[in-house]
Amino acid sequence: MNFARATSKADLETCLAIRRIVFIEEQDVPPHEEVDGKDPECLQYLVTNGETPVATARVLPLSDKAKIQRVAVLKEGRCAGIGSKLMTFIMADLQQNHSFQSAILGSQTHAIGFYEKLGFDVFGPEYDDAGIPHRDMRKAL
Repeated sequence: MNFARATSKADLETCLAIRRIVFIEEQDVPPHEEVDGKDPECLQYLVTNGETPVATARVLPLSDKAKIQRVAVLKEGRCAGIGSKLMTFIMADLQQNHSFQSAILGSQTHAIGFYEKLGFDVFGPEYDDAGIPHRDMRKAL
């Protein structure tokens, strides 16, 4: 597995393709909500297995907070620890940027346990995002 920050236009297109499959096709998120125009502002991450893309995520910088978003692992890569390794890679990358004090994210409620194992804590009420129940989570960097 190769975990890297996506830097080229081709990398970004690959990240968007993974997100389209996971969020739009599998989870029925409306395309206009998934592709929100914020990608140019974000740090993009891409996981490949050889030449095959398997996962992605993005981080939206918000002052001293890093908002982790769009964490997506293709079906064939799920339950193999890729999501956890991707999050660990992202957190290590964010810790190197001393301007971030914390990482925040909006977790689908079914994935809260996954993020709790990575040291995130739930805060705030449950809310709907694209028809899917979510809770906000945070972790100090």
